[in-house]
Amino acid sequence: MVIKLGIIGYKNHAERLGDIINAMKKYEVKFYHPTKKKKNITNNFQDLLKLDAVIISSPNSTHYGYIKKLVKNNYLGYIFCEKPPAINKIQLSYLKKLNKNIKTKIFFNFNYRFSNFNKILKENLNSKKIGKINYVNIISSHGLAFKKKYSNSWRSNGKNNLYNILETVSIHYVDLAILNFGNIEKNYNSSKLISKNGSSFDSSTLILNHKNGITTTIFNSYATPLINELMIIGTNGYLVIRNDKLKIFSPRNVFDKKGFFISPVGSKSKIFSMNKDYEGSLKKSMEFFLSCVKNNKKIPINEFETSIQTNELILKMTQKM
Repeated sequence: MVIKLGIIGYKNHAERLGDIINAMKKYEVKFYHPTKKKKNITNNFQDLLKLDAVIISSPNSTHYGYIKKLVKNNYLGYIFCEKPPAINKIQLSYLKKLNKNIKTKIFFNFNYRFSNFNKILKENLNSKKIGKINYVNIISSHGLAFKKKYSNSWRSNGKNNLYNILETVSIHYVDLAILNFGNIEKNYNSSKLISKNGSSFDSSTLILNHKNGITTTIFNSYATPLINELMIIGTNGYLVIRNDKLKIFSPRNVFDKKGFFISPVGSKSKIFSMNKDYEGSLKKSMEFFLSCVKNNKKIPINEFETSIQTNELILKMTQKM
């Protein structure tokens, strides 16, 4: 029996998801868009209700509307929705009140949960080489805001998508920080429009103070050269990913002849591409979802609940609660 999937959206990330699914050669894919007239695109929403699963990969402001429309039409299949689940308190409240049976058929794509990046954070949380972690710094940015197509895209529209980079990129790293380092006690957000292209913020700096004493800083931007870096600093050493290479510097107690501290000796570099890891984690995220669809298996409720928790924190940062 062929499993039939619908993708809401028709280009960019929707195409990327379609390519991942088509490469598996096990599924029949149909795209939906309310107005676009193209091959393999339906404009009839009712067509989606006949499918085994619907994948929502449309602009952020439309995610909630499509979920609500599917639920109100008594859709019985599975829903894969890109983050964020909601863009305001009212929408988030509606999602929280959904029946548990519906929640266990909805998967919000925080795909870094399936990444090697996530494994590195977990492995080094209590490692002897790093010691007790007290600071984590994440930088992930590139120059999308300077591309010609950006100014006319939904991402740059401040009216519907003011916090842009925060809701599209930073939310992934906030999710990882909460999963690995626990609840946030205090947070600070500085979002800016640096490129002057469009009317939504293209850059953000977050400071997260976790209740366990760890501080996470996250910088994301569409207005810089390509940068992907991670630094984890602990009491006995530190880990760095930079220029697609991972290196650990340890132990702390290394001295010169006068007894002054000197830099720890670095380990042999390992190849680690954060771009490739993103692509790999996206594939694993989709594979996880489709395995639930294929086996008619409930999606663990904690996947839904942690997604809502992350979304709630992002909304508080943007003061849209």
